[in-house]
Amino acid sequence: MKKQTTLIPLFKTFIRDTQTGKRLKKNGEKIKSQSIQNYIYVLKNLINFEIKTNVILRICDVSKLNKREYTSEKNYWKKFYKKFTEYLYANGCHDNYVGTNIKVIRTFFNYLKNDRDFFTGDFQRLFYVRSEDIEILVLSPEQLKFLIHDNIFEDSLPNSLQRIKDIFVFGCTTGLRFSDVFLLTNKNFEQQAEDWYLKVKSKKTKTFTFIKLSNYAIDIYKKYKSRSNIQPLFTKISLFNFNKHLKRLGMLAEFNNPIEISREMRGKTLQKDKNKQILFYEKMSSHMMRRTAITTLLILGMPEHLVRKMSGHSHSSNSFNRYVHYAQSYMDREIDKVHNKLEQY
Repeated sequence: MKKQTTLIPLFKTFIRDTQTGKRLKKNGEKIKSQSIQNYIYVLKNLINFEIKTNVILRICDVSKLNKREYTSEKNYWKKFYKKFTEYLYANGCHDNYVGTNIKVIRTFFNYLKNDRDFFTGDFQRLFYVRSEDIEILVLSPEQLKFLIHDNIFEDSLPNSLQRIKDIFVFGCTTGLRFSDVFLLTNKNFEQQAEDWYLKVKSKKTKTFTFIKLSNYAIDIYKKYKSRSNIQPLFTKISLFNFNKHLKRLGMLAEFNNPIEISREMRGKTLQKDKNKQILFYEKMSSHMMRRTAITTLLILGMPEHLVRKMSGHSHSSNSFNRYVHYAQSYMDREIDKVHNKLEQY
């Protein structure tokens, strides 16, 4: 008879071992807090799935099963994958979110096998991880110029939104991630003759970058420069509030051009609601800073290998190739505008 163990307590142990550092990356580093947060979200989904289906998930060591029991266990996990993904889709989740859940569950299975010597049969290999390519949303060079140089607009903003604009523009110039921007202190800035440079080590990738700063980025630094070398340049703000204020900034800047966002479920593109129009500012977020910096450099002609060096992307990075394709499509549209003008007689 199968010896079964309930899954949820094991999953909680998996999270706890990750939080305490008992479970580490292959290189010995602690696993990032964002990954742990994803594990917690998946745990909540598994608990809610149990409640919805009135089934207690369980797991067993297949090394002690006969052939018939092994086949039965394999079918159990095939059925789980089907029902769990259907549950997520029924709750309005898209392929990327469902795929993230499945990736975490696969990681959990590997943890049981490698860290707990609990051989589950590697049934996680049966779990297909879906993903979707979502359009890259970035500021156009014209929009970025507006935020940098329009003094009348800046003066019309309350101090709180002026600070959001400054942080956003600084991120759009340097390509720093949201988490890295708020770690900056005076020690990250170095003056050489008349030039200023930003020296920073990415919190996510651990890579070092040395970036020459533009005049407007220098002005932002000097505006927020602290007397203390250990005090952060920018006062910390939660990601939620930053994104909320950023959307308001975009609305006031009249970045209200209609955009199309396509999402996928089960690999199929969802039909768009013709009565529901999405405006650009409604989708502005912290992710736009880094993406805008990379695409702006590519659009303005900086060689790809230099942009990669600044952004920390590897040569084979799929995400970087998406930026290249976006920049090329932007340049194609601008060239079409020129061609259309020349063709008019």
